[in-house]
Amino acid sequence: MILRADGLRKTFRLSAKQQKLQKTKEKVITAVDNLSFEANRGEVFGLLGPNGAGKTTTLRILATLIKAEAGDAIVDGVSIRTDPEAVRAKIGFLTSELKLEDFFTPNYLFDFFARLRHMDAQTRESRKKELFSKFGVDEFAEVKVANLSTGMKQKASLVMSIVHDPNIIIFDEPTNGLDVLTAKVVTDFLLELKAQHKTIIVSTHIFSLVEKICDRAGIIINGKMTACDTLERLTSEKPLEDVFFDLYAENVGDVL
Repeated sequence: MILRADGLRKTFRLSAKQQKLQKTKEKVITAVDNLSFEANRGEVFGLLGPNGAGKTTTLRILATLIKAEAGDAIVDGVSIRTDPEAVRAKIGFLTSELKLEDFFTPNYLFDFFARLRHMDAQTRESRKKELFSKFGVDEFAEVKVANLSTGMKQKASLVMSIVHDPNIIIFDEPTNGLDVLTAKVVTDFLLELKAQHKTIIVSTHIFSLVEKICDRAGIIINGKMTACDTLERLTSEKPLEDVFFDLYAENVGDVL
């Protein structure tokens, strides 16, 4: 085991406008509710759930971008509560909301993030050459982010998240909004990382992605972990999609 989340809880206060948009009178919502799971070294663990289930909040807690109000997570022996800086040094994190600064080029941004990771010049250039070539970023290295296509922006964002070649990588909806070709490039890379025995935590609402790349998965609904097991055991009696909708009906109600 390389990552263990234990009893994570996070609430958010809603503004009057947010209450109106969400059609609720509740002033506080619970985004993550006593959530626990484990990820083993060298495996891909999937967090599967609908939009608003708490997946992104969970991953942000693990990446130490926000603090949980209760619970803790141990990442490669380090607590997110007591030593968040050490946790950040061990992980790579790609969020669906990562926005690279439009004014800068991929070349500049790579060097910037590499220096933040205290990489020496030789290692930085070698790593840049490898990743830019793999994702086709090299042809756009001096093009400002503002002028890149959506797919190329996502590829560049992925590259920046793994500048330092981390052993634990957290991906939040890595294929969301991508065209089929770019989505395949990203999916193939996840499988390549898996072959390198990296530990990957990936959130998604796409059943086929979980079935293709994940060793184990947890189904999260309304901030709660409703099932967590190997893919083989989760799908031993019925397809993953059917398992999910059965759990959704039990916890929320029928979709329609």
